[in-house]
Amino acid sequence: MDQLKWGIIGCGDVTEVKSGPAFNKVPNSSLVAVMRRDAEKAADYAKRHNVPTWYDDADALINDPNVNAIYVATPPDTHAEYAIRAMRAGKPVYVEKPMARNAAECEAMNQVSRETGVPLLVAFYRRSLPYFLKIKELVDEKVIGDIRYVRVLLNWQPYAEEVGENPKPRWRVDPEISGGGHFHDLASHQFDFLEYVFGPIKTASGIARNQAGLYQADDVVIANFEFESGVLGTGNWCWTVNKEQRIEVTEFIGSKGKISFSYFEMNFIKVETEAGTVDYTIPYPENIQQPLIESIVSELRGEGKCPSTGETGARANAIIDQITAH
Repeated sequence: MDQLKWGIIGCGDVTEVKSGPAFNKVPNSSLVAVMRRDAEKAADYAKRHNVPTWYDDADALINDPNVNAIYVATPPDTHAEYAIRAMRAGKPVYVEKPMARNAAECEAMNQVSRETGVPLLVAFYRRSLPYFLKIKELVDEKVIGDIRYVRVLLNWQPYAEEVGENPKPRWRVDPEISGGGHFHDLASHQFDFLEYVFGPIKTASGIARNQAGLYQADDVVIANFEFESGVLGTGNWCWTVNKEQRIEVTEFIGSKGKISFSYFEMNFIKVETEAGTVDYTIPYPENIQQPLIESIVSELRGEGKCPSTGETGARANAIIDQITAH
């Protein structure tokens, strides 16, 4: 495939800066069509981003002969549906994260990819960001020795629209659409990167509860997990604290020190050893998915490999399913 001509199904907020513009910045790649069920919004996106074609019907975009690769950027409840339709049409698929609502839907997607031979890639873009590659490098070089355990902590206050006299919770906390709540949305990034660094998680368990009653999904999760390598992990996630308690940090505890970093809040990396403390600040690119999209284009052109596939992407869903099962 010499030139990648992308079509986006679901040109919503995530595509405005994080991903959409990157398709035109990567060599041998261009964004040629977009689709959204709201025709007015689809036309507006196309106009603002100089996209030549827009649709309000997914099948029309999938069957457009000028589109040879498809990015599915809808909420998770339609990821499997659109990805499978695109792959059966012979078009490689790049799908947003989480890959789907649950592990079963992910497996259905991967089964079609295996049957058709059509590539399926997933938007776990931290696998290609320089900031996160630096963290992996520090672990691989044993800067803090052998890793003993991982600790994940995320405390956030409720989003503004989720509270008040007339709350309007976002689709992310509607399990019918997202598969769960904010844990499903954000922890998928965390577990995917942890496996990229440490290898597969062999067991995971936890407790997920709705304590505040702001919406249907869980709002607090406590988890334990173990990697095949022997590294242990714990995690605490809560979305109903006050702003003074807000914190988001992950720590890798090693035999010779500690690495602390943030997945979402800031781009700091702190390394603490007997020799002292070293801080790294590595900024994100303007379009945060661009490095991963570069690897996808490279793979589809037969020149390289993308680190985030349907097989790796499905694992985050499987881990989350295990943790929230009880």
